[in-house]
Amino acid sequence: MSTHAKRERLLLADLLEASGPDAPTLCEGWTTRDLAAHVVVRERRPDAAGGILVKQLAARLERVQAEFARKPYEELIQLIRTGPPRFSPFALKQADEAANTVEFYVHTEDVRRARPDWTPRELDPVFSDALWSRLERMARIMGRGAPVGVVLRRPDGQTAVAHRGTPVVTVTGEPSELLMYVYGRRAVADVELDGDKAAVERLSEGKALGL
Repeated sequence: MSTHAKRERLLLADLLEASGPDAPTLCEGWTTRDLAAHVVVRERRPDAAGGILVKQLAARLERVQAEFARKPYEELIQLIRTGPPRFSPFALKQADEAANTVEFYVHTEDVRRARPDWTPRELDPVFSDALWSRLERMARIMGRGAPVGVVLRRPDGQTAVAHRGTPVVTVTGEPSELLMYVYGRRAVADVELDGDKAAVERLSEGKALGL
């Protein structure tokens, strides 16, 4: 049975393959080759992947990722498609679904939305709800550095508090767009910001939400 993570994994692999190794992405300084290497290292080199979160390990991560980026591009795509090795925590379906659904969705959009002619992707309601469920759980972590209070709001009125504080800015959009916003892809996120004008400016000009 296919899962959201597995579907997004294959979509990402197909898009990376079709784009070639030198296409731009929304990840600053990264081409599609760099992004592919990142995905592979995250799943297959836990000894280095810790550098994504732990600053002291960042140099090792950068070194290992550069090594993978030098591999044939087709090999990187195949490693993404086949998924993590059996010894990886990501090999467990539940772990894969929990950790990779958002990861692969955002990175797919990193490639899609870096194109000048990109168009919004239609998502089915079940997948949108799955993205919202994950966003609700991670909202406080993603919004912890916000300079003002932040509430994330779906068009149907459901909300999640990303940061407690005053004044409050409400960010409204579909779950997929809210995810792009909190992951720092503000320029391409289709959201509306409502609140005190000065607060909206502080949020917009400040450091992007997210890890």
